[in-house]
Amino acid sequence: MIRNRPVAVLLLAALTALLAVLLHGNARGPGLLAGYAGAWTLFAAAVVVLRRVPGRSVLPLLVAGAIAVTATGLTAAPATSTDSYRYAWDGRVQAAGVSPYDHAPADPALAGLRDGWLFPDAAACARNETDLAPLDDGLCTRINRPTVHTVYPPTAEAWFLLVHALSPDGVRHKALQLAAALLALAVTGLLVVVVRRRRSDLRKTALWAWCPAVPVEAVNNAHVDVLAVLFSVAALAVVARHRATGGVLLGLAVATKMLPALLVPGALSGERRPRGILAVFVPVIVTVGALYLPYVLLSQGSVLGYLGGYAQEEGYDDAGASGRYALLRLVLPDAWAMPAVALAMMVVALAVWRRGDPERPWRGALVTTGTAFLLLTPGYSWYALLLVALVALDGRWEWLGVALAGAIAYLAVPLAGQGAGTTAYGIAAAAVCAGWWARRRPDHPAPDPGRPGTVDQPGTGLVQGRRWPSSASRREQAVTAPTAQPGPAVDGASGTPRSVRPWSASRTRGPTPY
Repeated sequence: MIRNRPVAVLLLAALTALLAVLLHGNARGPGLLAGYAGAWTLFAAAVVVLRRVPGRSVLPLLVAGAIAVTATGLTAAPATSTDSYRYAWDGRVQAAGVSPYDHAPADPALAGLRDGWLFPDAAACARNETDLAPLDDGLCTRINRPTVHTVYPPTAEAWFLLVHALSPDGVRHKALQLAAALLALAVTGLLVVVVRRRRSDLRKTALWAWCPAVPVEAVNNAHVDVLAVLFSVAALAVVARHRATGGVLLGLAVATKMLPALLVPGALSGERRPRGILAVFVPVIVTVGALYLPYVLLSQGSVLGYLGGYAQEEGYDDAGASGRYALLRLVLPDAWAMPAVALAMMVVALAVWRRGDPERPWRGALVTTGTAFLLLTPGYSWYALLLVALVALDGRWEWLGVALAGAIAYLAVPLAGQGAGTTAYGIAAAAVCAGWWARRRPDHPAPDPGRPGTVDQPGTGLVQGRRWPSSASRREQAVTAPTAQPGPAVDGASGTPRSVRPWSASRTRGPTPY
């Protein structure tokens, strides 16, 4: 086992070097796709080798690898997305006392806030760089969709303002990237705390800490999804014991990116009491409403911004318009896709709520979120950051294929057409089904619910299918066990002292229970 440690270090070094070259080299097209696939391959190999690393070496290796892999995202400007430029603009607009929901970046009313970084001069615009969007006045901007209002919810907007307020002048994209890197490492630390508190296998946290999606999407592209992930993990970690606190944290996540709303059924796993359900639902709704309220009062128009237009642009309202609902459209007419998604998600949400494990709410959350991805087949890879964190909490690594499918859909579809995304999601769905089939056929006998330590809960000592009471359970049993009293042993059935009962009678009752 000792020899596996240098192998893991070597694989991590190779992964770090490849990511740094990939991002700093500004790879595009097939080169970027091939390099990213190589990074995922090294990541998978490192995680497999980590399983054979001695336990005392896991945490230092995990943390060192997380820092190294995360830092690669800081080596270059955003490589595959320009969303962070909108973040920087929204922060600047708010600092000037203007609601980000009232004006699009191209609005001449905000021309006084433009600078040379986000709005290059005419010479730079004439070069027609790929990451520049044209404006009506003949100039250009690095902000995508400059003629529409922002789409981001209030927690995200507050984050943009905070980063802008704390950033020195002239840092450009680096402030958002560095802040995102700190958030990504905070997620790693929180995962470690949650897993260790449950006495589970710490190795599964590497599924987030070393995943290539983290440096590329969370750090290099500085997507605000990583803030939603942090709130989501925190919410699922506490919601079983502290319903209201979990609801507030989940509300913060939903008000950062709408996607964490999928976690609500998981957060309510096994909860049948109306009081318990309301203890989560009410804080979620109140938190989201309270965060929107200042922007409602400050804004002259709708605080939903471009949300409806974005859903239409991505084809969520018309199944035949793009690559959404790709797997369903293989077997159903396009017009049936949206009702089928609604029905399927309702069934999955009810199943998670009624049959989910309240001690592991992330398990149901992973099922609902992953199912939504397979049904909707989104084309943006950073959405899957939430899915990666849920996999790291739960340990069912086969769901990572769904996250990889999103990356393939984002990078390969422009090169090979929509078929590439559909194929990737189809393979991911097959992997999930195979994992489910393998896990429903245990190699060991089913746990006996009457024995202690048969449920995967903190302190049960569940290791590789073997069961025994934990040390805490044994101490508790020793304290609560009745103290033996001096005197002759008495048979509990007849009251006759065992010392005077016939030998044959004692044999028929089995061994004496000491």
